[in-house]
Amino acid sequence: METFATLSQQIIFMAALLAAGVAVWLRIARLRANINLGRPLARRDRPGERLRNMLLIAFGQKKMFERPFVGFMHLVIYASFLLVNIEILEIVLDGLTGHHRLFAPWLGGLYPWLIGFFELLAVGVIGACVVFLVRRYSRLIPRFWARELTAWPRLDATLILLIEIGLMLCLLTMNATDTVLQGRHADSAYAQAHFAPVGSFLVSGWLAPLFRPLDTGTLIALERGAWWLHILGIMGFSVYITYSKHLHIALAFPNTYFADLEPKGKLANLPTVTTEVRGMLGLPVEAAPAPAPEEAPARFGAKDVTDLTWKNLLDAYTCTECGRCSAACPANLTGKLLSPRKIMMDTRDRADQLGQHRAETGQPDDGKALYGDFITKEELLACTTCNACVDACPVNINPLDIIVQLRQYMAMEESSTPASWNSMFANVENNGAPWAFSASDRFNWATELQQKAD
Repeated sequence: METFATLSQQIIFMAALLAAGVAVWLRIARLRANINLGRPLARRDRPGERLRNMLLIAFGQKKMFERPFVGFMHLVIYASFLLVNIEILEIVLDGLTGHHRLFAPWLGGLYPWLIGFFELLAVGVIGACVVFLVRRYSRLIPRFWARELTAWPRLDATLILLIEIGLMLCLLTMNATDTVLQGRHADSAYAQAHFAPVGSFLVSGWLAPLFRPLDTGTLIALERGAWWLHILGIMGFSVYITYSKHLHIALAFPNTYFADLEPKGKLANLPTVTTEVRGMLGLPVEAAPAPAPEEAPARFGAKDVTDLTWKNLLDAYTCTECGRCSAACPANLTGKLLSPRKIMMDTRDRADQLGQHRAETGQPDDGKALYGDFITKEELLACTTCNACVDACPVNINPLDIIVQLRQYMAMEESSTPASWNSMFANVENNGAPWAFSASDRFNWATELQQKAD
């Protein structure tokens, strides 16, 4: 009977692990296809500098520690996510092999200390998540209650924190009941076979007295229930985060690696316009290759996600929705419609929508676009291109690059910019400067001053 129960557990575990793995793989394939909707972009230069940025910003959490308290809380959760995976590996191997605490015989006396360290991290995660929940719902931080954070983004953030608390509580319950069951070998053959005397652990050892009054059968049910909830919760969590803003756990690394290494104030100009301006100024112009006869004319700027680059779309899927960009944006702070966080959320939602449409219908277009259907003209016109949003992002996302490309389309394809802008554009085109007089007259004011001085 015991052999049948162990075999059944292994079969159920393998089925759950396979289902979670397939779900994650399919979602990764969909995300990859959505990101590849963007235009090609070369970002493999200066590998040493890129690796340094990734290690400092994604792995080292450099920008998070600009706010030390929040940075420390985030580090606790981040470190736990990385280190507790060692115990998750043991649980996975236990599930596949039918053993319990597979690593204990190998590690000997070190094993209880290692598990105790993981439990300290678990307590830290619970504390940090409680602090983050209080911060999120106390309304003391306005960026958590901005208009773009509708019901789902708020629920998503809450679910993540509650799931993390629940997983850590399952871990502590599992270990505490295990400690008690190590002394119940005389009461149960199952306890004798499965709960080897490895000793108590640093945190759960203090919780063990709460479970001692319970009978052995109830303890086994609690321990097995907590074990299953913990590992199935982790499997479900691994699937869920691919749909959640917490996808940045994985994407922060490639996103920081492939981030733009140019100075933040340098904008990417359109090659066609650059060639025309250089010719106007009498500067050398490189001859551009002639387009193929069947090639469609290039669009100025970006109207939809297919006009953006793959890095823009990777930025969108990496967004943590933390709102630091919007909190730093001067346009947003003065009540304008622009919110850099919303720009990234809209870009991601549009990529999801178009990717799903193409997968379901095989048609390249669904009649909608990022500009107009998701992001409005008023939002784009409010941007001052100050780069505050780019500087504030903890994972090197660049909302400004998307804003500029959309504005280029708005100005050069639709000619729908304000009249004052159009006057300036006309002056630049005709006179090579924003002012309404020719280049030969630009220094008349200096001549007049000299005449008065004489």
